[in-house]
Amino acid sequence: MKVLLLGTAAGGGFPQWNCWCPTCRAARSDPGSAHPRTQSSAAISADGKRWFLLNASPDVREQLGRLDGSPSPDAVRHVPVEGIVATDAELDHTLGIALLREARHLQLYATPAVSAVLDEDSRILPVTGAFAEVTRRPLVLERCVELHYRDGSPSGLSVEPFAVPGDPPRFARRELPGHTVGLLIHDSATGGTAAFVPGCGGLDAGLLDRLGTAELVLFDGTFWTDDELVRLGIGDRPASAMGHIPVSGPDGSLTRLARLPARWRVYTHINNSNPMLLEHSAERRAVQDAGLLVGDDGMCFTV
Repeated sequence: MKVLLLGTAAGGGFPQWNCWCPTCRAARSDPGSAHPRTQSSAAISADGKRWFLLNASPDVREQLGRLDGSPSPDAVRHVPVEGIVATDAELDHTLGIALLREARHLQLYATPAVSAVLDEDSRILPVTGAFAEVTRRPLVLERCVELHYRDGSPSGLSVEPFAVPGDPPRFARRELPGHTVGLLIHDSATGGTAAFVPGCGGLDAGLLDRLGTAELVLFDGTFWTDDELVRLGIGDRPASAMGHIPVSGPDGSLTRLARLPARWRVYTHINNSNPMLLEHSAERRAVQDAGLLVGDDGMCFTV
């Protein structure tokens, strides 16, 4: 199974269009010291040609150019995306669904809670459905669901969703179980497993045990400290109140993820204010010294 990081920034991308915090300034003035990043999304493939998106960001049009797989010589349309697996209904993870409407046929794998928000609150699914047929494939917590290609044949990949601490989108009118999930992705051919958790508000022993079964762990790296936005004067809520566990500190994710046996442990969904985005920062060195990676757009892993 190939796992490709299409985008590794949190909502707004990096640098964020209206932000002039220290990291965004560095990204504009010296891209070599702080690589620009698009909004968080990944893609998985069993054959390197047909892909399933893990979330569909507003930057999906640009990101699809990273996917391998060429059309046949006589093709006038080519859709390398076989389906979309959504971990939540946040705008930065689902606006791309509507932007893929030209595919004419989309498969969406999502929990009932995520589907409800996309139907009733953001209205992304009704809008997309006016242009394309959207086939819904329900995800049930703690159960493996096979991913099928658009022609109905099995891909050999499956996803196992599990609830993680977090908040539903602020525009959601109700809170339903399964509004924010992580995924274990299994490859039946190789026996490989990857974990994808782009948004998570806490790391308890049960979740760490689950992540410990994966060879590749892609995890929420939104904020470096709990008070990051408050300290910069950008926001008035700590990371913990926004459904994100900070990377640093005694209760942060770094010290806990460093103990996992995974071959690769990679941060993704990184906010533009996070100093570990700076290539030569002390925060980047701390991540590397712990044996983890700061995700970058285009990174690819074979599991």
